[in-house]
Parts: sequence; structure tokens; C-alpha cells
Amino acid sequence: MSTMSRPSNPNPPFLGAVRGGPARILRLEGLALLVAACFAYAKLGGGWGWFAALFLVPDLSILGYRIDRTIGAAFYNAAHSTLGGLALAAAGLALGSNGMLLGACIWIAHVGLDRMLGYGLKYASAFGDTHLGQKGQKPSAVVDEDGVPGTSC
Repeated sequence: MSTMSRPSNPNPPFLGAVRGGPARILRLEGLALLVAACFAYAKLGGGWGWFAALFLVPDLSILGYRIDRTIGAAFYNAAHSTLGGLALAAAGLALGSNGMLLGACIWIAHVGLDRMLGYGLKYASAFGDTHLGQKGQKPSAVVDEDGVPGTSC
């Protein structure tokens, strides 16, 4: 009985990226974060004008890329991790600050939307290299786990 070897893939998927079912679960978790944070924001009595005005503030972290890729990735990841939002929420609870809690909800909602859309934490190798795959490339350059061109998430 002979075994056939698969041809090598000329465009391997980005190493270090989650693909397939786990990537879909992470995107669903992002949706859950977004919905839960918006629900909490509403329950806390936050104004939606402030929500809209502050929602993209974490994206200012990309200015770190003006220095270099390593610093840019570090700034971006610090602003796009749930840890920062959760720390702000914990501080808000400890200090009894509704404003801090509202800020945490906006921050976590932003992270949730990014994850839902497939924008992951950055590697220093390139802006588009994330834990959820590569972003900003032509779809034909991305392959799934079977080596089929298309989108891997």
C-alpha cells in the first residue's frame, strides 16, 4: 500500500495564527464581548454620543508604528487586549467611579468588535501579522489549513 504525499503549498498560512474552528470561536467571543459591553454600558446609563466619540480611541495606538514595528505592536496590543479594559473596570469598581466603568465598557466593546472582524493582536514582524491571521493582504495570498487559496478565518 503506497501513500501519496501532498504537494507542498507555495503559500503556507501565516504561522502563529489561529485558523479554522478555533478562529471562528474567537470571533464569536469577540461578538459576545461587544454585546455584553454595550449591554453593560446601557445599564450603567452611558450616553451613546460619548460611546461613539470614544469608541475608536484605542486605534490611536497605531501611532506607535511611526517609531518602529516592535513599539507599534506593543502599543497596539496594550490598547487591544481585554486586560486593559478589565483593569479599568476593576479600578472603577474599587473607586466607585461610574465614568471609569463606562470607559471600560467602551474599551472592551472596541476590542470585541475588532476580534469579531478578525483583527487580532499584532506580531512585530508586520502590521498585518496577527494572532487571528494576516490582515490587509490579497485573499489569494492567504490559504486555509488545507492549502486552498481564500480566507483562512
